Amino acid sequence: MFRFAHPEYLYLLLILPVLLLFYIYIVKAGKNAIKKYGAPELISAMMPEASPKRRRLKYFFLFLSITVIIFIITGPQFGSKLETVKRQGVEVMICLDVSNSMLAQDITPNRLEKAKQMLSRLADDLNNDKMGLIVFAGDAFTQIPITSDYISAKMFLSSIIPSMVSTQGTAIGSAINLAMRSFTPDENAGKTIVLITDGENHEGNAVQEAANAAEKGVKVNIVGIGEPKGSPIPLGNNDYMKDNTGNVVITQLNEAMCREIAQAGNGLYVRADNTNSALRALQSELSKMSKSEIESQVYSEYDEQFPTLAWITLVLLIAEFLISERKNRLFRNVKLFS
Repeated sequence: MFRFAHPEYLYLLLILPVLLLFYIYIVKAGKNAIKKYGAPELISAMMPEASPKRRRLKYFFLFLSITVIIFIITGPQFGSKLETVKRQGVEVMICLDVSNSMLAQDITPNRLEKAKQMLSRLADDLNNDKMGLIVFAGDAFTQIPITSDYISAKMFLSSIIPSMVSTQGTAIGSAINLAMRSFTPDENAGKTIVLITDGENHEGNAVQEAANAAEKGVKVNIVGIGEPKGSPIPLGNNDYMKDNTGNVVITQLNEAMCREIAQAGNGLYVRADNTNSALRALQSELSKMSKSEIESQVYSEYDEQFPTLAWITLVLLIAEFLISERKNRLFRNVKLFS
């Protein structure tokens, strides 16, 4: 397992193109200055010891040295030991509705983005727990298998868009069924499902799947997102989704259905709005769960790799120092850099 201890310093790599452009500018400025004194070919013949290729090689070594130094600053590390760590926590499977209706803007900035923001903050609040992510519309797919790597989970979360599930609809039952099959086999681990949806166009077996989960001790918590009064679905360019007759489609939160599924799943129902009340209610519900001992595979020791890079930098700088910009008179006829 490889990682950077300080990945934020990778932004320093942006100075490399600037340094390259600066070098090109200096070279061109030097050529223009020489032209003021005469033809470059004649002046070059008058300075046989001058070597532009050596100057380029020196800058190349300096450029590489700066690049390696930036990577040293970021703290490259290799995981050297994979251990099974036992922690007190729960397993949470997130089921996120990504149907087109989730683009409605009755919640700021829209239903889907609000849901992603809420899940990101929920991941920040998890401690020693495991989480997984399922996206669904007309079908359900596992986006992130259950894991304790919250950083990777949040990275995947930010890339979720409705087009990743081509079949439209709201297959809540399929999402719950897939979530139940995604938990670890550990029977002692506390398990729960958090399902975020606007509930439109749902299939008929959602209530039954929630009841089946509850029978196995897994609560199904529902977060309804959207407004019951409804909102059009934007398509961009100030246009909205229309039905076959040309009328603008109004998508409404189906609260009655969401409450029914939550009740069958012996879980919580809460409606998300432009406040953080739904997030707080969800956090409170998860904190009430009895935590049990769960196992996680983690890299417990990381070896610092900067000594190797430091030696590389030292060799490059010594090479840059030893290379003269002028040809040695004793070796003038040796064409090492031709």
